Amino acid sequence: MAVIEARTGAAITFGELASRANRVTHGLRRVGLTHGDVVAAVLPNRATMLELYLAALQGGFYLVPINNRLTGPEIAYILADSGARALVCSDRFGEACRLAVAEMESPPATFVTSDADEAGDLGVAFRPHADLVAGLPGDRPGARTAGSTMHYTSGTTGRPKGVRRPLSGLDPDELSQERLATFLRPFGILPHGGGVHLAVSPLYHTAVMTFTTRSLHAGHTAVLMDGWSPEETLRLIAEHRVTTSHMVPTHFHRLLALPDSVRAAADTTSLRHVIHAAAPCPVDTKRRMLEWWGPVIYEYYAATEGGGTLVTPREWLERPGTVGRAWPNAEIRVEDDDGRPCPPGEPGVVWMSINDDFEYHRDPEKTRAGRHGGFFTVGDIGYLDEAGYLFLCDRKADMIISGGVNIYPAEVESALFGHPKIGDAAVFGIPDEEWGEQVKAVVEPAAGVAPGPELEAELIAFCRERLAAYKCPRSIEFIETMPREPTGKLLKRNLRDPYWAAKRRAI
Repeated sequence: MAVIEARTGAAITFGELASRANRVTHGLRRVGLTHGDVVAAVLPNRATMLELYLAALQGGFYLVPINNRLTGPEIAYILADSGARALVCSDRFGEACRLAVAEMESPPATFVTSDADEAGDLGVAFRPHADLVAGLPGDRPGARTAGSTMHYTSGTTGRPKGVRRPLSGLDPDELSQERLATFLRPFGILPHGGGVHLAVSPLYHTAVMTFTTRSLHAGHTAVLMDGWSPEETLRLIAEHRVTTSHMVPTHFHRLLALPDSVRAAADTTSLRHVIHAAAPCPVDTKRRMLEWWGPVIYEYYAATEGGGTLVTPREWLERPGTVGRAWPNAEIRVEDDDGRPCPPGEPGVVWMSINDDFEYHRDPEKTRAGRHGGFFTVGDIGYLDEAGYLFLCDRKADMIISGGVNIYPAEVESALFGHPKIGDAAVFGIPDEEWGEQVKAVVEPAAGVAPGPELEAELIAFCRERLAAYKCPRSIEFIETMPREPTGKLLKRNLRDPYWAAKRRAI
């Protein structure tokens, strides 16, 4: 079995998946796509996304998976910027896609899929997905050559940019084996029958797509969650005897918030490698997950552009808080603002070696700005210890400078997450006439906890017991639901920007 859709119950064998992907490759060629052309996708976590990935991988195309929560204008921007020649979307996101296509002067050939596989009322520009593959054979296409994905960065500052790598020209089967050897093996994940990977986040995210497709290349079954909940995660782990998954700290926090009786009853004994990244993980949260699931939780540090570091459970327990050492064939540097190497323990900008060259599509200035001497950075701040283990502090753009002192929000957030009345939390700097910036916290209370002045005072006091006073929030705002992407990535700018916009208006 190759793919199991948790929501629909559909189960697809490797033979069926290959046949479907072959027809899609034939179909994309029939509508005019050639080597190096782009096909975009606005899809849920369904097998259709994996078919499209495999079709692009053997057809020499670029696949651009688009965040299915974007609006019509945002989708239109990515379609135009990437030069997409074809778009495959779901009718679930059809209205946004219809608006996107409608505002484009030269829209791509567009196909819509749904449970009924009909175009519905999206208009004549949209053809049923069945039209893409109608009458085409399921055998392998000729002239197979490796394509690639081109993911767009999330755009925390400015417009998102596509991370584009040159096509290798390799046979796609050679490429899949090369990626398996260089990507899954360092985590200890080997190709074998019986492996089951649980995709808990949307496939449009770089890491989720990467780990899911690499698992398929390793011969593992991919179980796709189309909408996440902690209870359903535990049920699927037990039902399908899941061996691997990729998560983010938000998943851990919400799993740990389940009642003790639910966690005690959960069967997670099949798990072998639960890999996490994307955001700093509070030390207490990770320690509790290791106590619950055992030494199966691995962490890495990387970006859409590349990476990175890796830490095993044993290494992390020896050095709590580290994101590990450079993985094979990679190198990590920490430098000050003048480009000088920082001594062990001194924070600076984290630079990662470029082993797989890339460019920001149509943005040579950004490509040049974020690299030097064969290294690139995404602006994170961290430090190396004497043994070369990396510890992250925060994003440089998120760092708070109050009275000339650097404060890392991730450290404050980690302290807040240790309080049982916290459901979610974010810390950032807001304008302060005297100090330049002051520390602000926004908190989503845990279920059943009432917000108010008493809780605010309790949480500030809790922080002051664990951190220097200057690092602690001066005030706390309560919010019903924290703005996070389905991947767990916090949209901190949505919380912070109104404070700075108000200051600009006042000026």
